[in-house]
Order: sequence, then structure tokens, then C-alpha cells
Amino acid sequence: MPLTTGREIGAQPAAPAPTGNISRGLEWLWQYLRDIPHPRILDCGPIRQATVSILMHRGVKLYVADLLTPLRKGDPQLWDRSPKTQTFRLGAFLDQVPPIPPASLTAIFCWQVPDLVPRAALPEFMARMLSYLELGGILFCFLREPYQPKGADAIWWLESLTTLASRCEDDRPFPYPPITNREMERLSPGGSVKTFLTRSGLREVLVLK
Repeated sequence: MPLTTGREIGAQPAAPAPTGNISRGLEWLWQYLRDIPHPRILDCGPIRQATVSILMHRGVKLYVADLLTPLRKGDPQLWDRSPKTQTFRLGAFLDQVPPIPPASLTAIFCWQVPDLVPRAALPEFMARMLSYLELGGILFCFLREPYQPKGADAIWWLESLTTLASRCEDDRPFPYPPITNREMERLSPGGSVKTFLTRSGLREVLVLK
């Protein structure tokens, strides 16, 4: 069925068998949410049918806002390029998020969005994302390691609740310096930050509000 930003996605067929890589971060997330029958989740990436089917099978109420693609593609509408300055239009960027009441989401799948948002806009972006989470909610994202200079075009999808598949269209460099664990803690005031290392040069980061 077509996916419409701002609407909950309806029931889907049973999830396919997984073939991707196990995610320790997602293992932790779903264990933490094991007693919540219908989590409310915002997915900030280009959604795939496999992801929808798996989350619907789990009973998730899903919202979709593809924030990753305009950052990967360098959407010119997100920039104010006047003769003397170049400013990221964070308001226009966040307008892509559907109407979500504050403190109403169980989790947000942010994928690699924090690594691609301009550093000057990152504090306000993180504050907005965390404002959507209920107390005890979780923001899940990836952060690159300093030794991984390329891979800004990668996208991810679920092959099971705890298994991730990925694809990289190009070997494009990351546009900004890597975010350290200490910086992520500063961007998540009052939250608890958990980090899981992977073999792919990424950190799986979970911010527990």
C-alpha cells in the first residue's frame, strides 16, 4: 500500500525471514520495549515494505518522515544561499515531520540523520526529536567512527526486529566531522546514552529519555 507521511500505516503481511546483520542496539531496544504491545514509532529514513511488514507484525503504530534522503541528496530547498551567508533551513527540514504531539512517541529510528545535519543546527534538531518522545522513550541512530570518512549515502532497513540490511549508492564523504560520544551526551540533556560498537565503522547509539 502507498505510504503517506503523517498517517499511521495499516496492517501488513507477516515478516520475511531475516538475512542481514544482527543489531545489538535493536536487540536492547526491543527487550526494553517487550511489555509495550503497541509502540508508537517514527521512522526517519526512506521506508521499505520489509520494514513496514516487520513493524506492523510487532503491533507498531508507525509514522514516516524521510529526513535522510534530502540530506543525502543535498536538497537545495534546505539552504538559504544568500551572497554573504549559507544557512541551513532547519524549519523547512523539520516541516517534513508529520504532526506528532509532544511526548507521544515510544521510539524514533533516526538512522544516520545526526551525522548529516549541519553541526550548527544539530542541537535544535536533537531537541525537537527528543521532544516527541514520551518519558522512557528511545531515539536510535548511527554515528560514524572517525576512521570512516565515507559512506554518507548509506540507507538501512529491517529484515527482522533485530536484523539490519543496508545499501550504499555511492562512496560519498561525510560532510561534517564525526560526533563524539561526549558530544552526543551534551546533545541529549537529561537522557541516558548507550553505545554499541559494530564492525562496519558505525556506532549504534540509543538515547533513553
